[in-house]
Amino acid sequence: MRKPRVTALLVCTAVVAAATAGCSGATGSGSGGGASAYSVTPTTPAAKGAIRSLTWSLYAEPYTLDYALAYDYPPNTVLANVCEQLLRVTPDLKIEPGLAEKYSNPDPKTWVYTLRSGVTFHDGTPMTADDVVASLERHMDPATGSPWGSAFRNVASVTRSGPLEVTVRLSKPDVLLNELMAASPGTVESAAFLAKAGKEYGGPKGQVNCTGPYALDSWAQGESVTLKKYPAYWDTSLAPKNDTVTFTFVEDPAARTNAFLSGTADGGYLVPATSLAQLRATTKGKLYFGPNTAAADLSVLDFDGTLGDLKVRQALSMALDRKNIVRAAAGGIGVPAKAPTARGAWALVPERTDAYFDALPEPVFDVAAAKKLVEEAGATGRRVTLATSTLAPEISVVANAVQAAGRQIGLDVRLKAVAPEAYSSLFVDPEARKGLDLVITNGYDSTPDPLEFYQYLSTGHTGNYGNWSNREYDAAFEKANAEPDAARRADLTAELQKIAVRELPVIPLYEAPYSVFLGDRVTGAPTGIAQLYYPWAATVGAARS
Repeated sequence: MRKPRVTALLVCTAVVAAATAGCSGATGSGSGGGASAYSVTPTTPAAKGAIRSLTWSLYAEPYTLDYALAYDYPPNTVLANVCEQLLRVTPDLKIEPGLAEKYSNPDPKTWVYTLRSGVTFHDGTPMTADDVVASLERHMDPATGSPWGSAFRNVASVTRSGPLEVTVRLSKPDVLLNELMAASPGTVESAAFLAKAGKEYGGPKGQVNCTGPYALDSWAQGESVTLKKYPAYWDTSLAPKNDTVTFTFVEDPAARTNAFLSGTADGGYLVPATSLAQLRATTKGKLYFGPNTAAADLSVLDFDGTLGDLKVRQALSMALDRKNIVRAAAGGIGVPAKAPTARGAWALVPERTDAYFDALPEPVFDVAAAKKLVEEAGATGRRVTLATSTLAPEISVVANAVQAAGRQIGLDVRLKAVAPEAYSSLFVDPEARKGLDLVITNGYDSTPDPLEFYQYLSTGHTGNYGNWSNREYDAAFEKANAEPDAARRADLTAELQKIAVRELPVIPLYEAPYSVFLGDRVTGAPTGIAQLYYPWAATVGAARS
């Protein structure tokens, strides 16, 4: 993942681990690598009634429920139902008002948010502008250690400009900051509760106190997290259709699949790739595919080494048989990626997406030409070290494929095993990346704007793991991030994408849509990656009336 997720790219890091399927846009259908056809829809059929309880399977236990530290699938899947943001990402990957009923951009360096009245936290206290200021400023405090801190790099001040109004002033224009108010950076927590909980906030002892349709009821470490319906929730259109939601943690893919088939779990996102065929065939429920903003990539970590030569990066890309990688790593459901971002990441301008991607070259698979490029670069026999891990089988599959491809063209590709619990360090600790040339990543956006991803390739960004630097790229990024019009910004971002594809600081592998399995007694869940910030559990109810 381009972003330095706090715990791991864990499953994030592996389109792989999280892998599911792959179609290319926010909506559509396809068949990758010979797999049977599949379709992508933003939601499942609407619930026909209420249920008392819902049991949901996570592939791992959340490492925190502190919104400022939540930077991975498990914590955000839970928090999406408990905490809310100033803006909201919808299941069809649009951005709409959330806790802020409206916002304005009176000048390029100012954002003003008008808050909804009548919103209360789970302890019954009203939400005010002071709560918003305290919540946003936590990301900016180095003591918090928020991985979202870089989102506020251009913020000069966050102030209360009225009882229900907050003004953010910038040092320079920053459109991405506003869009990220629909993700963790825009989460609102009670200022009083933050002060009271202190260092225990977001943990099993400290709890959380937000505004969502569910309140955190209990967290039994190693066992489960339970949420309960909040009866005073402000958004009546998302009133919960179930009273309680219990999250269980099952790391073993086979055991998790058995939980789905036995009914022990009513459902779960990010279905194991190894179980796709089995879950598509069962009569115990249904597997759905949804909009995704993610693509599997190889991120270059050392531009002073063998891969510092563009010809070598081009050669390795040309040597990869992406269709076979899709078959082996994603259950046959996926498409080769033309760019580091997926088509689904362009959901704000779906009418332009095809043109942007049609303008890019098709991935070439030509081992002979790749070998010639390596020879021209004088790199024959030179070493390339790629991180691998038993964190998920798919990581090993991709790593082995890259090793075989590299050796075919004369590169000495070696795999360095990294313990599952240490894999996350590759994305947050430069020391952990020493000696490595490549790592498998999953470049997903939290918002439906691809500029969010492409910011991570700008010079000096913490998500720029290999410290790649390109003046043309940096200038293009600053121009795009200052453009408030979505269509014009998309055109500028498409230019960034062309540079990234030409220079290959990241080597694209394949795209995959999101997945969710629902047992036969429930329906109503959104299918896509928007579930990380949309109160998805509130819409899940009875499949039959």
